[in-house]
Amino acid sequence: MTLTYGDIKHAADRIAGHIRPVVTAPVDPATIPTRNNEPCHVWLALEHMQHTGSFKARGAHNFLAAHQDEGTLPDAGVTIASGGNAGLACAWAARRLGVPATVFLPETAPAVKVSKLRGYGADVRLTGTEYAEALAACQDFAATTGALASHAYDHPLIAAGAGTLLDEIHQQLPGLDTVVVAVGGGGLFAGIATAAQHRGVHVVAVEPENCRALAAALQAGHPVDVTVDSVAADSLGARRISRTALEAAQHGDVTSILVPDAAITSARQALWDHRRLAVEHAAGTALAALTTSAYTPAGGETIAVVLCGANTNPSDLIAT
Repeated sequence: MTLTYGDIKHAADRIAGHIRPVVTAPVDPATIPTRNNEPCHVWLALEHMQHTGSFKARGAHNFLAAHQDEGTLPDAGVTIASGGNAGLACAWAARRLGVPATVFLPETAPAVKVSKLRGYGADVRLTGTEYAEALAACQDFAATTGALASHAYDHPLIAAGAGTLLDEIHQQLPGLDTVVVAVGGGGLFAGIATAAQHRGVHVVAVEPENCRALAAALQAGHPVDVTVDSVAADSLGARRISRTALEAAQHGDVTSILVPDAAITSARQALWDHRRLAVEHAAGTALAALTTSAYTPAGGETIAVVLCGANTNPSDLIAT
């Protein structure tokens, strides 16, 4: 299904007053190399401060609110197989709307994730030892009970909710030229790229070298399975990009960039060292595009780098 800017405007109306508007903060231009050695203007979009610690809250609320508005939200509520950001966002949005949420996880899931999900009021079902078994149980639960099955990224309502972030950034930075965003399964990217095309904003899509679902799909001309092996795989480890994301990349002003794990780790550490921001490796992935010169901006270019999530273990951030 094609995602449109109208979908994003509808999403913005649904989530207004329910999510935290993004905050932007400037970066010292001297730290970013440019093509002609003239300074550029770089801002961090602090979306890691969003409810549940990631941008996923936007799509989750839009998904459930749209079904509630249309009268298609069943009494059995919503279900999802995810112990990560998508599961947390789904449980949070369900609680806000007074909807039951059933979240499936493998029995090996960390206790801290289970506790956090239950804190949002979710009915947590531990099934099997691998994610695939939890997903199968989730699908069976949806078929048996009639619960609405949600997805981490591959749904137009999820992507549209994520895309509202670009309009908020553009409102604060009306001269925005470029937005830099990390790509996993493609929900955030698809939404941002769709809104960016409407606004005439260039998108830099950044992936780890060994989690390149979008880059591989662009090369093949269609989604393909890829190997997942990166320090950022917990957030960006989708084996296949969504068709919606690929379509957005093919029709928008998009540059696909790959960065090594060492650069991701370094960028994440720099955010802690210089700003005391503890973010996921996915957020470090976006910033690494600039710190490694994988993307070298022009002098005077106004750029926003999306820091997409904060659900990380900060114990590996070295104090300085």
